[in-house]
Parts: sequence; C-alpha cells; structure tokens
Amino acid sequence: MTAPLMPKATAAWLIRNTTLTFEQISDFCNMHTLEIQSIADGEAGSQVIEENPIVNGELTKEEISRCEQDPNAKLQIIEHKQSVSKTSKKQNARYTPIARRQDKPDAIMWLIKNYPDIKDNQIVKLLGTTKNTIYAVKHKEHWNTSNIRPRDPVLLGLCSQVELNKVTNSIKPAENKDEKSEDITE
Repeated sequence: MTAPLMPKATAAWLIRNTTLTFEQISDFCNMHTLEIQSIADGEAGSQVIEENPIVNGELTKEEISRCEQDPNAKLQIIEHKQSVSKTSKKQNARYTPIARRQDKPDAIMWLIKNYPDIKDNQIVKLLGTTKNTIYAVKHKEHWNTSNIRPRDPVLLGLCSQVELNKVTNSIKPAENKDEKSEDITE
C-alpha cells in the first residue's frame, strides 16, 4: 500500500471530515498516531491546507464509510491502472525558441532536398512546423524564399540526431522502387 501524496494535508482532512480513529488515519497516511493526535489538537499542521483524498482519487466515500463502521478496518488506497494513465496522457507540443523559429524553413528545405520521399506529416512531427509552411517552402511561395538555404535541422537545434534517424530510416527511397520496376520490365 502506498501513502497519499500529501500525508499531513490528507490526515487533516480525514480528522476534520470523518469519524475514523487516529490509528486508521495514521496507518493510511504512514504517520505516527501522536502526529495525528497533535494535528487534531491543533498543535501541528494548523497551517496545512487540507487535501480531500476523495477528490484526489486516493479514496472513495464507500471505503471511508466501511472503515468508519469498523474501527479495526484499514483504509485501502485506490490503485490506478498504469496502462490507463499512459494512454490518456497527451504528448505536449515541443517549444521552439523564438530565435530558432526562422530556421525552420531552412530545415524543411534540407529535408526535402536530402529526402525527397519524406512525407509532410513526418516533417511536421519532426520540426514542429505546419503543413502550410512546408507547402510554401516546396513551391517557393514562402515569404522569405530568396533567403532560404538548406541547413541540417540537427545543427540548427530543431531536433536530435536520434529523432532524425528514426524518421529517415522509416522512409522508403524511390530509387529502390524504380530499380525493382526496371527489373520487372526487362
């Protein structure tokens, strides 16, 4: 059993809002019974902001009611499934410093020049740019087209070499497809 995230704050809430025994609260919060008693007496933890373990997802009302009925029962913290939390966690967008943002068209041009079969969505994911910017660079419609020169995104600091290798290794080169089709026609 693991302890609540903020044991003193949780203990303060349990003391003030339930009829649980000091022993039950101390077992749940991994604190000594005398610490719980001093919080109840107002000697310790008077400035602690109470944390509701029900709202925090650590306990249920039913679990508290069960333990209030039986003074010998121990509170059981809710165990969350790890797989649920991993799938619901959204990946945050990568922040690019203002000083590096003007380098993105150069990196796009480099990727297009060196990997002509790269897909737009791979560039978007790798550099954190938009499809509109990629289209503008490809078709020489970008507002700064005259100043765009192909430069390696790793050297520009827009991605790591590992990320670039992962994307470039997944690209199927057109040369191999052409060679295979030539072999078939001959």
